[in-house]
Amino acid sequence: MDLLRQRQGFICDMDGVIYHGNRLLPGVREFVDWLYKEKKNFLFLTNSSERSPKELQQKLHRMGLDVDETHFYTSALATAKFISTQSPGCSAYVVGGAGLIMALHDAGITMNDIDPDYVIIGEGNTYNYENILKAVRLVMKGAKLIGTNSDLTGPAEEGIIPACRAMISPIEMTTGQSAYFIGKPNPLMMRTGLRILDVHSEDAVMIGDRMDTDIVAGIETGLDTVLVLSGVTDRREMERFPYRPRLVLNGVGDIPVQ
Repeated sequence: MDLLRQRQGFICDMDGVIYHGNRLLPGVREFVDWLYKEKKNFLFLTNSSERSPKELQQKLHRMGLDVDETHFYTSALATAKFISTQSPGCSAYVVGGAGLIMALHDAGITMNDIDPDYVIIGEGNTYNYENILKAVRLVMKGAKLIGTNSDLTGPAEEGIIPACRAMISPIEMTTGQSAYFIGKPNPLMMRTGLRILDVHSEDAVMIGDRMDTDIVAGIETGLDTVLVLSGVTDRREMERFPYRPRLVLNGVGDIPVQ
């Protein structure tokens, strides 16, 4: 724990680490106060693509937590950055929330449901059977398939819910095309997070509730790793994986010195 508290850069997942749905998790307020007090560089790095950094900031504000929007980075922003670098000025058919559409628009990517260069799938309430049929037809015509993240499930107040990989699976299975996923554990997103923090990987830690995205991303990027049991993973589930986090905590509230 002393080694953890000495780290200068903290990259934290959000769902299952900071909140469940619209409920702030125990100890989060104390953890964020500690980050500010100790002058740590920190980033809330989320695989969710539904909301923009401003919307995430406002969501935390409604829960009574004030964090500047510069401390948020999403898979929507990472997806927009990747595609605009790969194919500047391209077009896409998008199934996802406003955060994803705004990020793509800001990166100069136009919306196109006739002959797009890409089909991009993220979370959001626009997902339906009609959209999936259209996505399948466009991929069959040659559009490249992108997923904002590879999470199969995510935590919510009512329990576990399907996430991006589960939602994109019908398109993959029907077309025979495998999606390319941008969010964690893709190193693209982790390296961008470290650049935003301006901290070397050896002096940074990844805190998350998922072994298959958060912890493996931290290990493969050379960060210290902390699994919190406040989200989708319990100790029994953790034992299924061939790699381990350095620390396992009940939640981020365990980190500040009591």
